Amino acid sequence: MSNAPTIEIAGRPIGDGHPPYVIAELSANHNGNLGQALAIIEAAAEAGVDAVKLQTYTADSLTIDCDAPDFQITSGPWKGHTLYALYQQTSTPWEWHETLFDKCRALGLAAFSTPFDERAVEFLESLGVPAYKIASFEVADPSLLRKVAATGKPMIISTGMANRDQISEAVNAVRAAGCRELVLLHCVSGYPTPPEEMNLRTIVDMRERYKVCVGLSDHTLGTTVATAAVALGACAIEKHVTLRRADGGPDATFSLEPEELASLVREAHTAFRTLGTVDYGHKPSEKPNLVFCRSLYVVADTRKGELFTRENVRSIRPGYGLPPKHLASVLGRRATIDIQRGTALSWELIA
Repeated sequence: MSNAPTIEIAGRPIGDGHPPYVIAELSANHNGNLGQALAIIEAAAEAGVDAVKLQTYTADSLTIDCDAPDFQITSGPWKGHTLYALYQQTSTPWEWHETLFDKCRALGLAAFSTPFDERAVEFLESLGVPAYKIASFEVADPSLLRKVAATGKPMIISTGMANRDQISEAVNAVRAAGCRELVLLHCVSGYPTPPEEMNLRTIVDMRERYKVCVGLSDHTLGTTVATAAVALGACAIEKHVTLRRADGGPDATFSLEPEELASLVREAHTAFRTLGTVDYGHKPSEKPNLVFCRSLYVVADTRKGELFTRENVRSIRPGYGLPPKHLASVLGRRATIDIQRGTALSWELIA
């Protein structure tokens, strides 16, 4: 592990030595229904996540209402929409935010959001969010980065659409603008992402390269990739969550259902516990089995003064005798007393 600094969101430390911080991404899975949004938050809390994240934008803050070819989506899960129509459909109404944040806090969850323009930052500041998430598609927007960094709140930045130079530029920009608590999320912005494209070893490189805690924003199906990331030191995991994929919606196909989310939380925490420290010693669970290791035993009755040979000394189980590495030193020496077959060999028996 690295010495990347630990950050804190709403009193919860995040970083090396702390369990992975699991973020449930609500995204568009509310399908325009406040009740469904609240139910997803309740399910996320029951699953054991640490935080719920919203997205704060309007269609007009992201694009213009235009059906020219440039504004048509022609592939992927959102094929057939214009950008404006998609963002109208998927946005979380701003008037819901306070209700959703209050629900999170009542359930003991941190609640924050991804702003997509400077006006959204000002709105979220008015609601007292404890942190900010920057979406990977916004990493190249220095004005937005500086606006968020100037709040002094912890920042989580997804890196999916950014190359190495752009990540460096973003890190430098937010640090220069006042951000002192930063987490980067390794991310591949494919929806869904094939597991073979995840290249999780990038987590290790990012941690050393940028000297920050690094987590994972995961758009693969299932929980395997996220759990593997924790084993590589990911300090945070973000996954989209829905009540049922059958409910539909732009993000449903690559979202976890509540039972899967609960499984992810358990698996991520188990993976974290397996990390431990560098330790080559015998573990408590191993010690009872030491007796089943090989050791040197007298395997034929041997008279006092008789030579030890391969016929009367062998390396066998159990492990109460001398370690097998001493066999060469024992052969050719003599017994100090009469020794019965099945006796563990010790130095006292060897002349």
